[in-house]
Amino acid sequence: MIFTFFSVLGESPLAFVILASALVFAMLEGLIFHEFCHAYVADRLGDRTPRWAGRLTLNPKSHYDPIGTTMIFLVGFGWAKPVPVNPNNTKNPKQSMAVIALAGPASNLVVAGLAGIPIKLGWVPMWHPFVGASDAGAWAQIWTESPADLVGLFLGTVLLLNVLLGVFNMLPIPPLDGSRVLAGILPDDLAREYAKLEPWGFGILMLLILAPFITNGQFSLFTILGPIVEFLLGVFAGDAGRLIFV
Repeated sequence: MIFTFFSVLGESPLAFVILASALVFAMLEGLIFHEFCHAYVADRLGDRTPRWAGRLTLNPKSHYDPIGTTMIFLVGFGWAKPVPVNPNNTKNPKQSMAVIALAGPASNLVVAGLAGIPIKLGWVPMWHPFVGASDAGAWAQIWTESPADLVGLFLGTVLLLNVLLGVFNMLPIPPLDGSRVLAGILPDDLAREYAKLEPWGFGILMLLILAPFITNGQFSLFTILGPIVEFLLGVFAGDAGRLIFV
């Protein structure tokens, strides 16, 4: 993922350093804090499985998946090591599983909200790295015009990536968190039918990720996520967030 922005390095090493730092921070924080929150909520509900597995920690080594987490930085898609939980150790297993699953995406939105405070208050502008690679050099000149622009690039990147992570993980497709949340709120008979989708979940997810190549750009995962992402950017960053993709 970060390799896309190597063109910025020649134009502005400072912008590249800020951009790389923001991407690394946002992805590591977005994954590690996300998994920690799953573990913490499970532990609070009475399931000690994450604690016994050594996952009730913010230590990156405990949540790092050698393949999945590395892929995040190379191709922009990947995963952290899933937290083992056993909702049967709680008083209400079905409800507990939904709450535990919801904790991860909720943590991403909390971080996004915190990062958006200076932007929404107008202290710094909102910049982000999702621009055409050929235009990155020109954007680098804007990103480095002032210290406020550099801070805006860092915070805007953290905000945007955490919103994307939170919304993506709430898709009701196994093995994403959204599928666990949905299964926890559906009536028991519907939940059992919905569980039959799990063996197909990864395939459905890959089809959505590859959709731009299959449909010649006519459909993509962002077709589904876009309206929700833009709404949340407006909530967290005000008008700066609403204009982010214009």
